[in-house]
Amino acid sequence: MTVIDLPEVHTCSVEGCSYNSDTACHAGAITVSGSQAACGTFIDIGASGGLSKMVAKVGACHRTDCRHNESLECGASSISVGPGTDAADCLTYAPA
Repeated sequence: MTVIDLPEVHTCSVEGCSYNSDTACHAGAITVSGSQAACGTFIDIGASGGLSKMVAKVGACHRTDCRHNESLECGASSISVGPGTDAADCLTYAPA
């Protein structure tokens, strides 16, 4: 898989994340990690971050028990991030 092939973060409904603008993630790439498939890139510091024309990609997924995980990369066509158990979780996570 190349960087261009990485799945996009289709939507992000997390309020308060510095990378979220109008339900679009503007981080270069996110990392999904933790016991609840949390968005490890979530940050709430009150300042806007990222690139305005960027649509985030899923750079890494540490959830080896997800059916979309292929060698620590996400194989889903796109993902959604939103509030779950944590403030920002990968809502596309599906147990293998």
